Amino acid sequence: DVQLQASGGGLVQAGGSLRHSCVASGFTFDDYAIAWFRQAPGKEREGVSVIANSDRSTYYADSVKGRFTISSDNAKNTVYLQMNSLKPEDTAVYYCGVALRRLWVSLEVTDFGFWGQGTLVTVSS
Repeated sequence: DVQLQASGGGLVQAGGSLRHSCVASGFTFDDYAIAWFRQAPGKEREGVSVIANSDRSTYYADSVKGRFTISSDNAKNTVYLQMNSLKPEDTAVYYCGVALRRLWVSLEVTDFGFWGQGTLVTVSS
């Protein structure tokens, strides 16, 4: 069974840092992109960053470029999201998801599934 185990999150002051981890199992890790999404209260889930585990190419939403870094450790089937210079508007529940199609990369919610449990990030001003 495809499973994603997410961890990380927490409460931090503006300007601080946090790191998420997403451990994947049940599929060929190298063949699928894994992405981080977030959902703030009253808003739709939005793409934050994605990594194609086949070639380690990465993409970011404009709102997090230069502040967030996605990376993967293929030996551990784990994807990380390092979040620096956090802002109050980064407050949300963060989810990792795996692409539903092999070798497909996007930041569209509908292209991903098998969501890990959400982890709450709260950034205070």
